[in-house]
Amino acid sequence: MADRSGDQWDRRVASGLAFLRRRLSGQYEVDEFGFDQELTGAIFHPLLRLLYRDWFRTEVTGLEHVPTDGAGLVVGNHSGTVALDALILSAALHDQHPARRYLRLLGADLVFRMPVVSELARKTGGTVACNLDAERLLGNGELVGVFPEGFKGIGKLYSDRYKLQRFGRGGFVSAALRTGTPIVPVAIVGGEEIYPMLADIKPLARLLKLPYFPVTPTFPLLGPLGMVPLPSKWLIEFCPPIPTAHLTDSADDPLVVFNLADQVRETIQQTLHQLLERRPDPFGP
Repeated sequence: MADRSGDQWDRRVASGLAFLRRRLSGQYEVDEFGFDQELTGAIFHPLLRLLYRDWFRTEVTGLEHVPTDGAGLVVGNHSGTVALDALILSAALHDQHPARRYLRLLGADLVFRMPVVSELARKTGGTVACNLDAERLLGNGELVGVFPEGFKGIGKLYSDRYKLQRFGRGGFVSAALRTGTPIVPVAIVGGEEIYPMLADIKPLARLLKLPYFPVTPTFPLLGPLGMVPLPSKWLIEFCPPIPTAHLTDSADDPLVVFNLADQVRETIQQTLHQLLERRPDPFGP
């Protein structure tokens, strides 16, 4: 047993040294968007795994609705004051999907104007939430993740938890229609409780050029400790895909786009209600 343990440790050390050698020598690949698959799999996902599996005790259902290969547009509700839900969804999907698929997240412009955050977002497969980039990714057969509520979703008060905000102009629908990509709605329960937002100090937000400045039970009262997320119980459910291949000629039809966006929004909202009934205690086992 000791020899077997020693061999395993030796393999891990050798693998780690090989990884460092490749990084230092530049012998690794990134795609046209800056996605570094090796770094994401070796560094970022293991860190997120500690959160979604051990801290949030996340249960994922409906993975059979996520395409095994080819393009797919995953559309979810957004919440949590800090957008951890996007990262948790990405890591849990990759770990538990049979094809180990990477979710290419679309983020707000603000994300890509922040020096360190922008680099991390690019390295983990993210890009700006615009139709051009979305269509390029979908055209390449990627699995793309979008949160149409944007800052309205993550910046809402705790009293409005699990109430979906407006979905904007439905740009995500147009991208799906133009590429004939199926839309997979996903409902995420748990994110609303990690940083319960009690108030928004708007003057301070304007001063700092932020969409909001949150006041939670622990922040800013506890300073940096207030950034530790509360250990809520998470449930993630992927819903049956909505096909769009028969609607490719309607990508510029506002009525078709609106109706499809509304269908996606209603599907997510109803699924949230069902998940909340399954999870009566936000901090239960």
